[in-house]
Amino acid sequence: MTANGTTLTEADWDRALELIRGAESVALACHVSPDGDALGSMLGLGLALRASGRKVAASFGDRCFAVPRLLRYLPGRDLLVEPESYPAEPAVMITFDASTMERLGLLMPNAGAAGELIVIDHHVSNTRFGSVHLVDTSAAATAVVVEELVRRLGLTLDREIATCLYTGLVTDTGSFRYRGTTPEVHALAGRLLATGISPDEIARELWDRSPFAYLGVLGLALGRARLEPGEAGGHGLVWTYLGRDDRAAAGLPYSESEGVIDVVRRVDEADVAVVLKQDDDGTWNVSTRSKGAVDVSRACTALGGGGHALAAGFSSGLAPDKIMAALRPLLSASAEPGTEAG
Repeated sequence: MTANGTTLTEADWDRALELIRGAESVALACHVSPDGDALGSMLGLGLALRASGRKVAASFGDRCFAVPRLLRYLPGRDLLVEPESYPAEPAVMITFDASTMERLGLLMPNAGAAGELIVIDHHVSNTRFGSVHLVDTSAAATAVVVEELVRRLGLTLDREIATCLYTGLVTDTGSFRYRGTTPEVHALAGRLLATGISPDEIARELWDRSPFAYLGVLGLALGRARLEPGEAGGHGLVWTYLGRDDRAAAGLPYSESEGVIDVVRRVDEADVAVVLKQDDDGTWNVSTRSKGAVDVSRACTALGGGGHALAAGFSSGLAPDKIMAALRPLLSASAEPGTEAG
């Protein structure tokens, strides 16, 4: 189902296939501060399209353009171009894992000038900002939709493409721990593994590596953590923040702060976990997670972001205390009916 309640139809697939098959070159873009699903999905399709003889340019609209260290093992990074080198008016542009055009950052004007804009996503909050929409909110990851697109295009799924798509699948399912993990998800994982990829090596890159300086920054964030049992509709809220000066003092890039939310969210006394991370430009990027009693996507969408019921985010130029003041009542209003606090 798509965000407006309509079904992803065969007509949607047919139109997307027609546009891609008729294109000599395709421009690809994923959301800013790309995670494994965004970058993996984009590079996976990019590799498949290049192998079919098409020219491919891929990018994401960050002012400080750099692939996060954790994702530098991904094949296809040679497809990437910086935003200023991206086609200004692409005939066919495809976006990945972006629920709104604003999530494209510096590539928003390019998307607005595209002849055709194919949106590939799985977020409930997707605003359907393109001309063609492959948005499946039942999919566990955007990579699931991309794998089906590769199959429908009749393109070969090789080891490099599978590495990219498996990365998207395991990151958005929490290594198959989240609610969206279905029999179909495991079947897809099996098809990807059958290409000869190394799941142990992928897992090591994603979850078992960090620079020593990360430990100090993590300790700083945990030392600031605040537990507010009465918030989030009485289900409990735990939150913390990391400023750019905190990272600068440790020589740690912004991308290395992504894992903080995975530690904070473990607190038993809180359904909702929130981590505010300031990027190098001064913007605060807010990550939220829920154990199921609160639909965090509603709160984040109200503040200009989006995501899923259990994982969502938004960005703000306000100070952390003001961000939290705006977020708290929205979290309480987003508590799921019929759930008991505590």
